[in-house]
Amino acid sequence: MPTFQFEAMDATGQEIRDVIEAATEEDAQTTIRQMGYFVTKIQVKKQAKTARMASRKKRSFAVGGASTKLITTFTRQLSILQDAGLPILRSLKILEGNSKPGRLKNALLDVCDEIEGGSTLSEAMAKSPRVFNRLYINMIKAGEAGGALEIILQRLAEFMERAESLKRKVKGAMIYPIVVIMVAVGILTFIMLKIVPVFREMFEDFELTLPAATELLISVSDWIVDWWFLIPAFPIGAWLFVKLIRKFRVGRMGYDMFILKVPILGKLIEKNTMARTTRTLGTLVASGVPILEGLTITRETAGNALFERLYGRVTESIREGESIAKPLKDNSKPGFHPVALFFWMMVGVFPCLPILFMPAVASIAVKLAGVGAILGALFYLMRMNGRIVDDLVVNMVDVGEETGELDTMLFKVADTFDEEVRTLTDGLMALLEPLLIVFLGGAVGFIVISLFMPLVSLITSLSG
Repeated sequence: MPTFQFEAMDATGQEIRDVIEAATEEDAQTTIRQMGYFVTKIQVKKQAKTARMASRKKRSFAVGGASTKLITTFTRQLSILQDAGLPILRSLKILEGNSKPGRLKNALLDVCDEIEGGSTLSEAMAKSPRVFNRLYINMIKAGEAGGALEIILQRLAEFMERAESLKRKVKGAMIYPIVVIMVAVGILTFIMLKIVPVFREMFEDFELTLPAATELLISVSDWIVDWWFLIPAFPIGAWLFVKLIRKFRVGRMGYDMFILKVPILGKLIEKNTMARTTRTLGTLVASGVPILEGLTITRETAGNALFERLYGRVTESIREGESIAKPLKDNSKPGFHPVALFFWMMVGVFPCLPILFMPAVASIAVKLAGVGAILGALFYLMRMNGRIVDDLVVNMVDVGEETGELDTMLFKVADTFDEEVRTLTDGLMALLEPLLIVFLGGAVGFIVISLFMPLVSLITSLSG
């Protein structure tokens, strides 16, 4: 017996959507009228299922989700097609036909099938959460409710384009120092493994009395020869340790508190997160999403546990009748966290770790590690209560609430922080370049001086 999906109106004029089984369409309409409903639309649901089964053959194997760049391009194209007046199903089929095989194409096939089965666009997209997140779906839902889907799609495309542009700029700025550091570490490791041992054997053959700098260089070389595998193991182990810590709620909060207090880098992450979250909330408010729902979505998409806690507390305060500005200011101090303290103590200990493997100076390294841990703890305790939301944000949000232009003020805050992130990124790059040059010059200079001091002494003694 086929299944019919219908839309109808009850006696009060409320729209009803449901399914019913009947032998024919006439029998289905008769049964619906007996239920007290007036039928406005009816179709066989089984046809949608058949189409869905046929379209499954078009799906390709895909791992993971769709890239943000692809989703941004799709959103912009969909907004253009909707602005041109094309039906939504026709627009989706055009974009699906132009998409390359992958997760996005599979999701568009599913969305088309769901819409043909009677679902709305937001309901269809909600069944592909690995491609369309909650922010995306709620904005689509707001556009459908307000009858301005093309405008919402334009706002969503602009939001995603700006977020993607900022992310690309930050990532691009990190490529140069990372490549330089990796090349420098590779060159210095080669010198320690292949060059310094040759000089050490020559010095031993001539039984020279070595300066302290040369002895330190040879000790470092011996350590690298014996423990060279720890050079890649240290960063990989640290990365895995952080990943493990962040699996737990307490660990994630502590690490995010730690990273926000790192000089320069922490400020960059803080401003980037503030720009993204205020733009997210402003876009949701401008699209007609209720403020509580908007704050909840913003909290879930913040990407930082400290900001998630902040927006969660703001949401609770609004439920109790308060405005946004006051709880935003009151809850902006991170406070103390033992995991953050641990990470700062490890930062103080880290420079002394390689020296611990050198027996000649191990006792000194232990004392230095203790001093480093104390200094790291003191640094954290002095900075732990620095606010992550400054007065500019609080005042502009307050003005936005007073004037009813909250979305406009949030966009202005986001624009301000976007510009600060760009300025800070450019400044960081300008600072890193001379620092890397000084580091490389100092390391190479130390190696050259340490090796040539005994050689000068040897040449002087031989010529004498």
